Amino acid sequence: MRALQKFLLFHALTCLGPNALGSKIINGQIAPRNRMLYMASLQNYNGHRFCGGSLISNNFVLTAAHCDNDGLVKVVFGTHNLRNTGTVRNIVQRCKHPDYRQVTTGSDIMLLKLSESVPEGGTIRRIRLPPPNMNLRPNQKCHVAGWGRTETGRGVTDLRVVGVSVVDQNVCRRQWSQLIGRLPANVICAGGYRTLKGACKGDSGGPLVCNGMAAGVVSFGDPSCRDERFPNVYTDVSKFRPWIDQILRQNGC
Repeated sequence: MRALQKFLLFHALTCLGPNALGSKIINGQIAPRNRMLYMASLQNYNGHRFCGGSLISNNFVLTAAHCDNDGLVKVVFGTHNLRNTGTVRNIVQRCKHPDYRQVTTGSDIMLLKLSESVPEGGTIRRIRLPPPNMNLRPNQKCHVAGWGRTETGRGVTDLRVVGVSVVDQNVCRRQWSQLIGRLPANVICAGGYRTLKGACKGDSGGPLVCNGMAAGVVSFGDPSCRDERFPNVYTDVSKFRPWIDQILRQNGC
């Protein structure tokens, strides 16, 4: 029976794509209107569906590679409430990391090039990137935010945020080895372990914010969002700085 449970959860993680972690912040609060102004809602023609992101330059958004979807067409900035119009930009180029295959094998990171630059000011700000190879301390406090369902399953339109603590890499490797064998390289683990606070289905692509920087990108976690054995896993942005910097210099991929 344990082997069957392991297979089913691994299958869910590898096949769900954008739904592997995605539309809820667990035990969070509504984000203050004057904070997290870098947050971006990734949308199709019907509105926000499954992923978030963060503005890192005047025309690029940082998100997860598994958020790439044929229905993804635009990004909305400058509003914490999805009922408001905000500043809308179409997506003209999707730059997925060349090593990305699926969420459980790592390199789950993507840059979206926008049709026009996004003016910084008012309700829109960029987020700083971490220096190359930055290392976070176990138990360091960070936070993650997103739109979507709450733990009750009801839909919300306001951006929600929750504080999470960094989980020791050795602990994270041990916990996830039960299900996926080996934890991907270049990831950060935070939240979800021994707590019900963290990201869940639909928060994919949003930033793990530590020391005011986009330290991580929401990648995957326990699909039920209720199993406290498994930390949330984020792509470690600092390990991909050379790749990010090159795309920004070239203005595309």
